[in-house]
Amino acid sequence: MLNTTLVGAIDRARTMEPTSDRLLFLLSAPRSGSTLLQRMLGSHSEVMTHPEPHLMTPLAYLGYYDRVERAPYDHINGAEAIRGFVEALPRGEEDYLDALRAYADVLYGRMLAPSGKRYFLDKTPAYGLVADFVARVYPRAKYVVLTRHPLAVFSSYASSFFGGDWEAAHRYNPIVERYVPALARFVRERRVPLVHVQYEELVREPERHLERVFAYLGVEHEPEAVTYGRRFEAKTDGPGDPIAVGKHDRPVTESIEKWAAELAADARKLTLARQMIDRVAPEDLAIWGTTPETAFAPVQAAGGKPPPQPVLNRYTFQRKVMLALRKDIHQRPHGKLVERIKYYCDVLLRDQL
Repeated sequence: MLNTTLVGAIDRARTMEPTSDRLLFLLSAPRSGSTLLQRMLGSHSEVMTHPEPHLMTPLAYLGYYDRVERAPYDHINGAEAIRGFVEALPRGEEDYLDALRAYADVLYGRMLAPSGKRYFLDKTPAYGLVADFVARVYPRAKYVVLTRHPLAVFSSYASSFFGGDWEAAHRYNPIVERYVPALARFVRERRVPLVHVQYEELVREPERHLERVFAYLGVEHEPEAVTYGRRFEAKTDGPGDPIAVGKHDRPVTESIEKWAAELAADARKLTLARQMIDRVAPEDLAIWGTTPETAFAPVQAAGGKPPPQPVLNRYTFQRKVMLALRKDIHQRPHGKLVERIKYYCDVLLRDQL
């Protein structure tokens, strides 16, 4: 047990340490098992975490690096203006990065400080699409990249948010075609040091992969962090995964190839899955642990098995109701009622200005 004098010295040293040296970013696509890994890492005595902060996402789209498609201001002129302004700064882009870092440093640092822990873990899957930007702002932070079989990711995404409707899910967000190339490039180019973890390997040997990550972070290995269900104490409500990581208190392997039986039983989903894989470069798939030739091997092995039943809980029930109400809403009677209610709400809110 550390004596109080040593603990105090450690705390004082940490207050002098730059926030950028105390950040850990967990990058992944949605539905890749990132909540599971977040809870295991967050069970370490030196890691503090919080539901997805999304601090970096809006900063990436302020106009200098990228911009949003629509905004309540003239974002096109805004992007031009900020580029001209940054070019006139003494150090140009470096001054702009300092400003972004200062904003995030205050928020990350003040969230972390009361905990007394070494690292703040930010698990926000949307960062997977702006990983290069995050690394540009925080080149000295720690990075863990989590990947999973792309079709397992999409199966979980469609099941969790679209009631198993792959076509609707793909129209809304083609996450395979977006996230696989973005994260593969980040891992391949390694502009910053990182640890790459594959979900399938993580749930099979969680202790080994946690030890790898802890060694990378430079903290003591705490193998008991695998039993996150008994140790994880951080806030869990808020943005992020609305579906619990399960009734287990440690990783299990039962979901590794559950998606394969779903495709084996549905020809339309299988066709769409093949189209997704065809749109991704083989070298990117390789980083995610598969190839165009082997991506569907689990589907062939799952032939004849019953497809998985959709998960039903409060969130998925609410989502199912919302999807049913939203379908063809402008042609159905309740659509006119919703439009009328929206009109009155707009009037009431406008009168408050």
